[in-house]
Amino acid sequence: MICTSIQNKELPQIQELLQQLEMAEIRLDRCALEDEDIDLLFGQSDVPLIATCRLSEEPQAADILERAIQAGAKYVDLEMEAPAAVGRRIREAARACGTVVIRSYHNFECTPPREVLLSILERARTFGGEVVKIVTTATSEADCAVVDSLYREAAPGTLVAFCMGAEGRLSRLDALRQGAPFTYACLCEEEATAPGQWTTEQMRQAVYGGFRFIDAQELPMPSSKSFAQRAIVAAALADGVSRLDGYSPCGDNESALAVARALGADVQVQGSQLTIQGISARPGCLNLESLHTGESGFLTRLIIPLLSVLSPAPVRVSGEKTLLKRPLSGAHDIMAAFGVRLYPEENKKVSTPLEPDGGVNISVTSERKADCFLPLKVAGPLLPGRADISGKGGSQLISGLLAALPLTEGKSTLYVSEPRSIPYLFITVDVLKKFGIRMGSEMEGGDEFLETQDWSLCTGLNFYIKGGQRYRAAHFAIEADWSAAAPFLVAGALFGDVEVTGLDTTSLQADISIMDILLQAGASMSQLEEPTGSIHVKRAPLSAFQADLNNCPDLFPIVAVLAAFCPGETQLRGVERLRHKETDRAAAIETMLRRMGVPVEIEEDCMRIGGMALSQRLATGQLLQGGSFTSYGDHRMVMALKVASLGAGSPVILDDESCVSKSFPDFNRLFDKL
Repeated sequence: MICTSIQNKELPQIQELLQQLEMAEIRLDRCALEDEDIDLLFGQSDVPLIATCRLSEEPQAADILERAIQAGAKYVDLEMEAPAAVGRRIREAARACGTVVIRSYHNFECTPPREVLLSILERARTFGGEVVKIVTTATSEADCAVVDSLYREAAPGTLVAFCMGAEGRLSRLDALRQGAPFTYACLCEEEATAPGQWTTEQMRQAVYGGFRFIDAQELPMPSSKSFAQRAIVAAALADGVSRLDGYSPCGDNESALAVARALGADVQVQGSQLTIQGISARPGCLNLESLHTGESGFLTRLIIPLLSVLSPAPVRVSGEKTLLKRPLSGAHDIMAAFGVRLYPEENKKVSTPLEPDGGVNISVTSERKADCFLPLKVAGPLLPGRADISGKGGSQLISGLLAALPLTEGKSTLYVSEPRSIPYLFITVDVLKKFGIRMGSEMEGGDEFLETQDWSLCTGLNFYIKGGQRYRAAHFAIEADWSAAAPFLVAGALFGDVEVTGLDTTSLQADISIMDILLQAGASMSQLEEPTGSIHVKRAPLSAFQADLNNCPDLFPIVAVLAAFCPGETQLRGVERLRHKETDRAAAIETMLRRMGVPVEIEEDCMRIGGMALSQRLATGQLLQGGSFTSYGDHRMVMALKVASLGAGSPVILDDESCVSKSFPDFNRLFDKL
């Protein structure tokens, strides 16, 4: 990125300039700013700002820098010459506020020998330099080569090294080619902070040329299908008329409406409001021979346990398209734990071992039957009791059990070991609660889990479910979809400036994790009116990161694209969760990245991706490689490929984009606004 040095300006001038800049260094020793101005400037700017105040030019530099840090500066420049006490003070303030520390060394006379610069580099790292800045004065090409060689000793995105003076002018551009997270420029030649500095416009032309950045504001997000499908089915089971606001159609949501009607509910759609007259569900209340769930894997797994309660006779469940090739992993064993058999149509035999009290008490932890596929028959009844089951295969069938067990006549205890997609289970609990269903839950884990409450560290879940409950009608608004927002938020972080609307930052949705991932990568993100105000994301220097996506596997494709533009090696865990999605997403992502020229390796459950900053890709001519790609009929792959195309050097052509209608029919229309 291009960081523009600003000096000799007052607050209104700086604010106006920032509207045209992608990053700025504020020379606090040379700008006429009061304390309140510093608070306002660093507290409200979405542009990544470096707070700089030379100790030699401002006796109160430490106080000024600390104020900027506390106000919200993204970076603080701390000179290597700073006294030890000042250095500790600034580093502690930066650590407390999440500000990145730049340890800087400037030599306005010469370029010291390489051994001296290496020693400075090591000291800067040792004393808090998350980014190290080394700037010398060049009198020859050899001096530039010495400074240039330092990049071989630094991790990608952690070093900014170049030379001043006429001989060092080109090294400022070479810094980006070598992997510097940013280089410095000035507003105009008269505003140069050092000899040989480029103007911002000159650097833009040299780095970006005709590259088109994106700028899209107020993009409305559709309703969450995770919430919508659960709410539609619950409303169909309820006693009375439910009203669901904020509905937006997609393939999976329409399948849920079709299932509700097939169950006997009266469904009316008026704009974005659903009115559903429920069936007052009771055990054995349905006379149903078959049910079609479209292409929705979640809807299928949700409805299987419910059918085993509601229908006294076996029910045939069918699907379509990619769903027919996706195994219902572990479904045989999980349903058997509560007395239910799943079998293909030609197998009519149904037998279930019962406990003496008529309930079940089965542990499903070792022996596993072969995966089953649609179409299949579901034969109940679902028996209340206790079961220990593995959640390693996902949460969807467990959500179905949570929805069905309250309808049975006895109490149940469900223990889930190795839980995955935990947020989705609590979405289920939250929606059921709105419809009058109550249950208790407890999470288990080690000391680290107890201290942090990090769901990825949870080792077990207990659900305590009272029987004999009935669904009651409800009226509420369906949340907007974080899964749909993720591609647009990543696009903003990589290629410009994007604002999305309608999202709730207190949501239980698993894919809200995209906010944490983007912040960890270094993106600039803001929300003025919490918790439902618009979310604004724009470019900032990025770095490699680590993320465990076991609880949010739908984020994997778009996060992999993000990683391709984050300097260094990103590690993404949760690969095994991808094997049985609409396609083998792990293989699809790996193929996509390799064909685009991005280094990628899969080792067991971890995907390692070698990234390079957009500015380095542009400066070296290494944009992603375009060409013809398959989406594998997977809506998440379409979204990821479309975002990746924004950083490709030639067109990315997809064989099928229509599958995006499964979750987000309006995606391409909104994407075109970028």
